[in-house]
Amino acid sequence: MANLGATELLIIGVVIVLLFGSKKLPDMARSLGRSAKILKAESSDLRQDDEARVEKAPADASQVERMQQQIDDLQRQLDNARQNPKSTT
Repeated sequence: MANLGATELLIIGVVIVLLFGSKKLPDMARSLGRSAKILKAESSDLRQDDEARVEKAPADASQVERMQQQIDDLQRQLDNARQNPKSTT
C-alpha cells in the first residue's frame, strides 16, 4: 500500500467533511468511540468466559489422548489429499 503524505491525508479529510457534513462528524466519532468501548468490553468478557470454562472442565489424560489421535488422523488425511489430488475433469 502506498505511503500517504500530509497532502493526501488533507484531501481525504476534506472529502470526508464534504460527504458527511461537519455537523455529523462529531456524532459519528462519538458513536465510533462507543462501539469500540462495547467491543472491548465484550471481547474481555469472552476471554474471561473462555478462561473460566477451561478452569471448570479440566481434560483427563484419555480425553487428551483421543483428541490428539483425531488431530493426527486429520493431519494424515490432509497430507494424503495434498499428495493425491483428485482430478476435476
